[in-house]
Amino acid sequence: MAIASAGIFFVAARSWQLLSGAISRTPDFADSIMSEAAQRFRDELQLLSRAQATWLGAALVFTVMYTMAMLFREPKLFEGYPEWQLWVLLTALGAAAAFASYRLVRTIVSWRHVRLLRDANLAIGHQLQSIASGHGRAYHDVRTSAGVIDHVLIGQAGIYAVHVIARRRSGGGQASLAAGEISFSTGGAPVAVADIVAAGRRLEEDFARLAGRAIRVRSVIAVPGWDIGEQSGNEHLLVNEHTLPMIRGWKDQNDYLVNEDLDVLQEALTRRCRLSAG
Repeated sequence: MAIASAGIFFVAARSWQLLSGAISRTPDFADSIMSEAAQRFRDELQLLSRAQATWLGAALVFTVMYTMAMLFREPKLFEGYPEWQLWVLLTALGAAAAFASYRLVRTIVSWRHVRLLRDANLAIGHQLQSIASGHGRAYHDVRTSAGVIDHVLIGQAGIYAVHVIARRRSGGGQASLAAGEISFSTGGAPVAVADIVAAGRRLEEDFARLAGRAIRVRSVIAVPGWDIGEQSGNEHLLVNEHTLPMIRGWKDQNDYLVNEDLDVLQEALTRRCRLSAG
């Protein structure tokens, strides 16, 4: 009865979540609402929070039902059952508990990771908003066929694709860029920038088709919370949330956009970043 009650609760809760998600999938005025900073991570975090609550609720229902059965029917609870059936019941209970614990732990770990990604993108996105007031416009979660670019800053002085790398830091630590990967002084696996390069080039190709000429998209890599160490080459600019305004001085007259190109590209990004387009 405890397993059945927990299962019924789980199915009912998940069904309601799926139903409510389908009903509210498209917000009102979606054609006029743009993606905000960390929009995709906010949505994913909401889904994980619901899943976490569902697993915890099912576990609570099972615990309450089983405890009540043990308290009020303990003398007769297992009376008359063969020993092999009790072992089958114990095995089923153990397997169910192990599976539920695994899914709950996995959901919590994913929730913590997505929350880190959300907060890192919010920190960079809010800084970009202040920079954009004197530079142009900032767009968030810009999708390309080679991946999602976290932020794009576009103005007459050029176009900047800002990619956010979120990594937890304990104590002081530096992030460095060399040989096509980002390394961290406190250890951990380095992060290759190959996907970042691919997404930036795909955006350049899209813009070149729209403008009818070559368009350069400068690559900015942001590592919030880390001090910036050595960086080699001029292909990328490595920054944190405090040094992000450096992009104002990282420009070249060859990258400047005329008003006609700027209007076309901004309109294309506006269409791409509307909620209705996702």
